[in-house]
Amino acid sequence: MSKSLESRTSVDVVVVGAGFSGLSAAERLVELGLSVVVLEGRDRVGGRVRTGEVAGVPVDFGGTWVSPRHTAIRDLAQRYGCSITPQFADGRNTLWMGGRRRTYKGTIPPVSPLTVVNMARVQMAIEKLVATIDPEAGWRSPNAAELDAISFGQWLGQQRAGAATRALMNMVSRVQWGASPDDLSMLSILRYIRGAGGFDHMLDVENGMQQDRITETTQEIAKRVAAHLGDRVRLSSPVRRIAQDGTGVTVDTDAESITARYAIVTTATMHRKDIAFEPALSERAVSLSKLWRLGGLSKAFVAYETPFWRKEGVSGEGVSDTGAVFATFDVGPDDGPGVLLGFCDAVLFDGFDQETRRKRVIEQMVALYGPQAQNPIDYVDHRWLEEDFAPGGPNPALAPLALTSYATELTEPHGRVEWAGTETAAESSGCMNGAVVTGQQAAERVARRIADDSVRSDPRASARVGQTIGKD
Repeated sequence: MSKSLESRTSVDVVVVGAGFSGLSAAERLVELGLSVVVLEGRDRVGGRVRTGEVAGVPVDFGGTWVSPRHTAIRDLAQRYGCSITPQFADGRNTLWMGGRRRTYKGTIPPVSPLTVVNMARVQMAIEKLVATIDPEAGWRSPNAAELDAISFGQWLGQQRAGAATRALMNMVSRVQWGASPDDLSMLSILRYIRGAGGFDHMLDVENGMQQDRITETTQEIAKRVAAHLGDRVRLSSPVRRIAQDGTGVTVDTDAESITARYAIVTTATMHRKDIAFEPALSERAVSLSKLWRLGGLSKAFVAYETPFWRKEGVSGEGVSDTGAVFATFDVGPDDGPGVLLGFCDAVLFDGFDQETRRKRVIEQMVALYGPQAQNPIDYVDHRWLEEDFAPGGPNPALAPLALTSYATELTEPHGRVEWAGTETAAESSGCMNGAVVTGQQAAERVARRIADDSVRSDPRASARVGQTIGKD
């Protein structure tokens, strides 16, 4: 960087949040020749992606997988020298249900012929409804009010879902939304599934959302983008206030005020309520921020000398209907220790000390993978509800009626403030890909608004910016 931004008090755009959305917005704005500052409240970049380590192996505490369809995040990874590792999925998957261990092939465990039929019927009903959802505005879909008025759990009851089917859907619900089916609007889960590319794509490894991981971990991409942006990115700078008038915005942190033409806020929707806006957000926009809460999901990683399950023809992909751990994956390297990832229920996990958490996780690993799982060489976990900024994850857990009542405020600009972030995405909502895409789109919207502002004073400058946006 030729010139430090340390003393600069005025830029073209202030970006709030240094997750993938904020960093992608800033990168795009710089490409368009605009000056930018990125303000991040945490002491790190990445948002809901974070690198941890177990037995010397880097692991993803947050967002992990990329689908072949996730071209935006894959392109970002490639441009910054990060590589792709296929998710290990060879062998049979493991199911613990009703106090019994079984193995199976495929995405959905076949529990019994009756359950297979029941599960297939329920899944077909879901897919039929998903096809009716407006990907750009789910709340305008046919029967949106009716679907938003009931929970996913209530809908399963209406479909006469059997006990085993409900148990499996409960596992899906907790992994995808960090909440029980009884707590989720049916419309909200249909909107998510539509944006994810369908029910099968959402759950599958091969050709699905869990097909690949970033070898260096996903946060490493964010770190490299931030390094490229240099001193434009300011950490430990929580935004307290955004004021605006007809000519620009003033963004205040605890340490400084920055003036800009526009602001892009990329934080989790629930975090908008923690910023004082002048003029204030509408009452519906404030309610959106309060009700658009994230679910509760934690991760635990258990390392072993070797991935012993692979030698037994087991993939390390498992599901359980009891205990703190309800899903597992093999996330270890081919040439190193074996590492099992466990998705953990916050209720049975977060409020306990680490030794208790470790004990509960290992007990379930033993149930799923046998006595060899009793003796790990290392253990680490991360509880997302304990994060200081926008705690929770992985996705919004929307109660009935929230979507149709407030979602129109999700992307509607607040004067000179534009919104971005994975929760605002029409496709890949909740995924890293959605974060990248919405950040880039917000940057281009702001660039066009700046060009429009400049047209009277310098038509040639406006044309140059417009040509650059159109070319890319």
